[in-house]
Amino acid sequence: MLPDLALVCRRAAALGILVLSAGCHVTPAASPAAVSALPLKKLRLYETGVGYFERSGNISSSSDSLPIPASHVDDALKTLIVLSDGKARVTGIEFDSVLSGGLSRSLAALPSDADTPVTYRDVLESLRGIEVEVTAGDETWIGQLAEVTEAPPIPLSPPAAPAPAAGTGESSAAGTAVPAERGPVAPDTQEDLYLTLIQRGGAVRRLRASRVDQVRPVDPAVADRLGAAVGALSGRAAQLRRSLRVLAQSAAPVRLGYIAETPVWRSTYRLLLDGGRARLQGWALLHNDTDEPWAGVSVELVNGRPDSFLFPLSAPRYARRELAHPDESLSTVPQLADRTPDQLWGDNADGAITGMGFGSGEGRLGESHVTRVTKMRGETVTVGGSTEESDALSIGNLAEVAQAAGVENGALFTYRLAGGLHLRAHGSALVPFTQQDVEAQRLTWFEGDEERGRSGARLANTTAQTLPSGPVAVYEASGFAGETGLPRLKPRERAFLLFGLDLDVELRTTSERPEEVTQRIGFDSGYLTEHFVRKHRRRYAVKNRGGQERRVYVALDIVKNASVQGFDAVDFDKASQRPLGVLRVAPRSKLEREVTIDEALLHALDVRSLSARALREKSDVAALSAAERATLGAAAKLLDEVEKADRETATEKATIDRIEKDLGRLRDHLEALGDKSGSPAGANPLVVRILALEDERSGAQRRVEQLEAQREARFAAVKGELERLR
Repeated sequence: MLPDLALVCRRAAALGILVLSAGCHVTPAASPAAVSALPLKKLRLYETGVGYFERSGNISSSSDSLPIPASHVDDALKTLIVLSDGKARVTGIEFDSVLSGGLSRSLAALPSDADTPVTYRDVLESLRGIEVEVTAGDETWIGQLAEVTEAPPIPLSPPAAPAPAAGTGESSAAGTAVPAERGPVAPDTQEDLYLTLIQRGGAVRRLRASRVDQVRPVDPAVADRLGAAVGALSGRAAQLRRSLRVLAQSAAPVRLGYIAETPVWRSTYRLLLDGGRARLQGWALLHNDTDEPWAGVSVELVNGRPDSFLFPLSAPRYARRELAHPDESLSTVPQLADRTPDQLWGDNADGAITGMGFGSGEGRLGESHVTRVTKMRGETVTVGGSTEESDALSIGNLAEVAQAAGVENGALFTYRLAGGLHLRAHGSALVPFTQQDVEAQRLTWFEGDEERGRSGARLANTTAQTLPSGPVAVYEASGFAGETGLPRLKPRERAFLLFGLDLDVELRTTSERPEEVTQRIGFDSGYLTEHFVRKHRRRYAVKNRGGQERRVYVALDIVKNASVQGFDAVDFDKASQRPLGVLRVAPRSKLEREVTIDEALLHALDVRSLSARALREKSDVAALSAAERATLGAAAKLLDEVEKADRETATEKATIDRIEKDLGRLRDHLEALGDKSGSPAGANPLVVRILALEDERSGAQRRVEQLEAQREARFAAVKGELERLR
């Protein structure tokens, strides 16, 4: 048995839950003049371009409204939430239906395609069969508009006078004859229409549309439909303000929240470097793109990206029903007052929901805040394969010195602006949202072997909040120092910010040719993997002409699996995934430092590109075991057989090429002699030689096929032998 509907409504109201039920009591909607808007109290802006609007206040027994643009009605209906202390009884949200352009046109009998222009004739055609009032000058007629047809064009100006006959030109003021024009000049004309009007009493009248001052439908409902269609045609229709009226009874304040599209809030920073201290100011750029001024609104800026999507709700939607009809063909005249079912059957204006998608913008500045990324080891191509970081050797992990991973206590971080925000409609404001001391070290950055350094800072997010990305203006005690960009930083994460040239520091680098020492050889998927240590010897000479100590950071083009000796410290840049060498240089001094670097790398060499000689050389590596040397030696012997087959194949192919040239020469001689040789075809010496060469070519081709098959078999044996190195 179903519970009493009134009891359900009372229980829902006591819990402060929004009840949208046709059976619950609904307070009649107030007239538009009596509707008052609930004041906006709270606004929460998200990085995904949506905002949470919260209005609160006492709802009168008449009605209170949520003023929002027509384009935001669907978002509001999709996300509306009602919060109260249990003393409110909300029975519904009432609003004017948002008619689509196609529906409003269809209701007004206008072309339903939104891209089709609406002409004067289209409007008149929409009134066919409708009683209208037609006014022309002082006369007025009332009747049904029966038909709209084309009328002969009417002239806008009188025809030009006929031109003089040929050869009788008129004289100009200077006495020069003016050539006569041939034929009459056509007047300007205007297209016109005939209106066929059947007056009350049966009289039929035909009127030229150009002579009619106005045509007005007598039925107000028809006029309203035309007005709605015209409103839907407006390019600003989506921005027209609409009201969602709250139907409720409440003795206590009620809070109503909903999501709507808003401009994305963006951040910009000021970083003050003062000796060993650093202070970061964060400013937020906000835009009020609504028609409503914000008066003391509590604003929160959310540093997070919850999913949000568009979904059509407000406009009426209609399902399509199949038209059932008899199997046998029947005449449509005069069935159902001339074609009405047939029109329904043929009007398949299917409406489809398009453009639904999910996603959010990252809001990053790109890589303007980090150094230029040089070519990594994995992109360095060597003969027969590639060079990359070795995962079989372990001599160090330079990434361990990187900062700990960022920590977040929740999916979203919120910055609450101090005090209420006052912002006029369609106004913008730059407001501070954070100001905190942070950890930052002044540095000079050198990119590889470049001799000109970049001024920068190593910034760590020591705050408890995630810092959104944004441009940064850097200031020092002497004033403006430069600009850069801050990437999105979680708590405890850090970034290297570069913002100008450092003219007081120079760096010169000299390097010896690296030495490579093989440690291990393996085999994987047709590639011989040679794991080795590349040993670098470099000398860095730094000159500091400034009056302060400099921390010089040198970006190293090495892999993470490496060891570095000689720098004062080693750091790591997570943005470019590169180790950094750090040198401390005293004021107005020079520093020279010798650095040794060992990298664990591997060559991946395609076995098909290797020779037997190369395999024998690799079998002589001191670090290999006796079993590994034996395996490489056995594979080299098998590869000797492969190379022997290659040489024999090359010889046979050279033979085929020689035979092809001889055959071409003999055929040319035979064609030149024709029937003049005087010998039977079978006894012609040229034919005999051609047949013999063709037999020799066929034999050589068979031997090539056999040698290639032998080569593949021998090469498979080479791979099988190298599999022992896994």
